[in-house]
Amino acid sequence: MENLLLAIFLTLAIATILNIILKKFGVSHIIGYIITGTIISYIFGFNGLNIHTLDLIGEFGIVFLMFTIGLELNFSKIKKMKDILLVNGILQVILSVVVIFILSFFIFRLDFNTSIIISLAFSLSSTAIVLTYLKDSKDIHTPYGQKSMGILIFQDLAVIPILLLISFLSNETLSITEVLTKTILSAFLVVVFMFTVGEKIVNTMLSISAKSHLEELFLGSVFAIVLGSSLLAYEMGFTYSLGAFIAGMIIADTSYNMKVESDISSYKDLLLGVFFFSVGTKIDAVYFFINIHIIVLIFTLVMIFKALVIYFIIRKKEDKNTSAKTALALAQIGEFSFAIFALAGNQKLISEEMASFLILVSVISMILTPFVIQNIYKLSSYFEKEFYESDVITPIGLKNHIIVAGFSTLGRIVAGDLKHQNIEFIVITDNLKHVLLARKLGIMAYFGHLNKLPVLESLKVDEAKAVIITTSSEGNKRVISEAVLKFSKKPTVIVKIDTVDERKNMRDLPDLEFVDANYEISKLLVDRATLS
Repeated sequence: MENLLLAIFLTLAIATILNIILKKFGVSHIIGYIITGTIISYIFGFNGLNIHTLDLIGEFGIVFLMFTIGLELNFSKIKKMKDILLVNGILQVILSVVVIFILSFFIFRLDFNTSIIISLAFSLSSTAIVLTYLKDSKDIHTPYGQKSMGILIFQDLAVIPILLLISFLSNETLSITEVLTKTILSAFLVVVFMFTVGEKIVNTMLSISAKSHLEELFLGSVFAIVLGSSLLAYEMGFTYSLGAFIAGMIIADTSYNMKVESDISSYKDLLLGVFFFSVGTKIDAVYFFINIHIIVLIFTLVMIFKALVIYFIIRKKEDKNTSAKTALALAQIGEFSFAIFALAGNQKLISEEMASFLILVSVISMILTPFVIQNIYKLSSYFEKEFYESDVITPIGLKNHIIVAGFSTLGRIVAGDLKHQNIEFIVITDNLKHVLLARKLGIMAYFGHLNKLPVLESLKVDEAKAVIITTSSEGNKRVISEAVLKFSKKPTVIVKIDTVDERKNMRDLPDLEFVDANYEISKLLVDRATLS
C-alpha cells in the first residue's frame, strides 16, 4: 500500500514538473504523461500492480472523449457527414490494409496471418491524441477537422469486425457467415435499444437530477449514463467507446448537452492522462535502442504510405491543403492496435516478441504525433503556400487596418463598402473558394482561422483598428472573439448577432461590440416608412 501511494505521488509530481517544462517549449502534455509512465515503470516495476486494470482505467479516458464527441453530433449532423463517415472511412481502412499488407507480405516476407493482423492494426489512427487536439484547438470545426473526425469514428466502428476477424482466424469452428450475422444483429439491437428505451431513460435521469438542483446528483446521473451505455455496448461485443458515443448523440438533442460537457471535461482529461501514462509503461527503452533502426524504418514506412492513401482519398473532393492536413493528422498508428496485438498474441497468431515489437512501433508513432499535429498548418503549407495560416505567411505591412472575418454574403457587402470608402482592410475566411473569389475582386484575402496564433500574428491583429466578424455560426463567432480578445485588447471587435439567445450566450465577453441584426433592420424599416 505504501509503495502504491509512493508511486502515485511520484507519478503526479513527475508528470507536473515534466509538463511545466514541456509547456515552455510548446511540447504537448501528452508527451509528458507518456514519459512519466516509462520512468515510473522502470523505478517501481509496479510491484504487482495489475497493469490490465490501469489500461482499463485509461481506456475510459477514450470513452469519455468519444462521449463528448457524441455530444457535438446529432442525426442531422451525421447525415451531413455520411460521405466522410462511410465513403472516406471505408476507403481509408480498406486501402490502408491493402497497402500495408503488400508491404508486410511481399516486401518483409512475413506470413499471411501476421501480415493481415499488422495491416488491420496499422490502418487505425489515434482517436485519443487526434480528437483531443482537434477539440482543444477548435480545429474540429474546420474542413480537415470534420474529415478527420468522420474517419476516426468509422475506424472505431471498424475495430469491432477487426477483433472478430482475429477471433475467426484463431478458431476454425467459426464461419465468417456466423461472425457477420452476430455482428450485424448485435449492432441493430444496441442502436434500437439506445434510441428507444435508452433515450427515455437518459432524458428521465437528466430531467429528475437537474430539477433536484444538486450538482453531485446530476454528475452522478451523467456518469451512470456513460458507464451504463459503455457496458451495454461491450457486453454485445462492441467497444466501450461506441456505447459512450451513442449516449453522447442522444444527449446532443437535449437541452443539457452544454452542461454535461462542461461538468465532465476535467474527469475526461484526468482519465486521458491515465491512458497516456499507461502507453508509457509499454515502452522498453533498452529494447528500443537496440532495435531503433528497424523500429524507425517500420513506422516511417507505415506513416508515409498511410498518409499517401488518406491524401489521395480526400484530394478527390478537397484542395491540396485540406487533404494534406487530414493525411498528416491520421498518419499515425492508434491505441486500438494495442488491443489487436494483445489479442493476436494471446491467440498465438503472432509471437509474443513480435507483439511487443509492434506495440513499441505503435507507441513511438503516437509519441511523434503531437509534434506533427501542433505544426500541421506549417507542414501543410508546403503543398499550397499562398493562402494558408502558418509561419510561412509573411506578416502584412499594415497598421490601423480593419480585418473582416468571413466572406459570405454579409462579408462581401462589408468588404465592398470598405473598398468603396478606400479604407485599408483584409479578409480572413476558412473557405478557399471565397479566398479565390475575393482575390479576383482585388481584395487581399487569406484562407485561415482567426483563432490561430500564427494567423493573429501574421495579420497584425494587435495593430488593427477593428475586427468585424461576419460569420453566421455562433460557435465560430465565439471562438474568434475569444482568440482576438486574448491576443490583444487594441482592436474593436464587432460581432453581428441574430437572436436574443446569442447575445445572452456571449455576454461573458464584455469587450465585444454587438450589432443586433433585428434591431438594425427594424430601425431601417421605420426610417423608410417615415420618409415615404
